[in-house]
Amino acid sequence: MSGSTDAPRLALAALFVTALVTAQLLAVKILAFDLPLGLPLVGSEIIVPAGVLAYAITFLATDCYAELYGRRPAQLLVNVGFAMILVMLSLVWLAILAPGSPAGVDPDLFARVLAPSTNVVLGGLCAYLLSQNWDVIAFHHIRERTGRKLLWVRNVGSTATSQAIDTVVFVSVAFLLAPSLLGIGTALPLPAILGLIVGQYLIKLLIALADTPVVYGIVGLARSRGLTRTTPADAD
Repeated sequence: MSGSTDAPRLALAALFVTALVTAQLLAVKILAFDLPLGLPLVGSEIIVPAGVLAYAITFLATDCYAELYGRRPAQLLVNVGFAMILVMLSLVWLAILAPGSPAGVDPDLFARVLAPSTNVVLGGLCAYLLSQNWDVIAFHHIRERTGRKLLWVRNVGSTATSQAIDTVVFVSVAFLLAPSLLGIGTALPLPAILGLIVGQYLIKLLIALADTPVVYGIVGLARSRGLTRTTPADAD
């Protein structure tokens, strides 16, 4: 019985870490979405990292985890995830720095594709720590006022605000503060910074709204089968 009870908890943690690490690897590719009409600041095209969907899944996973198991376990999951980002970066750089064989992929091409820019890493790490911890805090702040009702309010409310923090911090650090203050990467003009923030947030907000039925499905399934072990201590 214990094994079946632990299964959804393990699955959510695995989903979170998998999506998190995948998002970091996919961030080197930039996606461009054409809009049918121009928007203020954004223009006629939205530019986002390819890992935007994978990263959005991490917020879905933490919201489900927080709802089922409490604030402290959710914050522990977030902190473990941060450690896994560092592990992933270390392994990638070990592979880049290791001697390459001509029988495989060209080492220079391998490095250009997988080596993340330092400014992007700094922006991503700062954004992750702030936004993911805020997501857990906001989720439980709303839950204290709604109880087990209105799951969609705390899911959308916590994710929408945390994604706003994530977008503003990531773009500002990666493309403005790190280049300007530390001389790392290329600084973008302020209009471009604002355009990136607005465009990326619009995509993330749409994903946050779309994932609400999935959150209801996961939480409902776990509760209907008694596969949750939330305790008063966990919810503190």
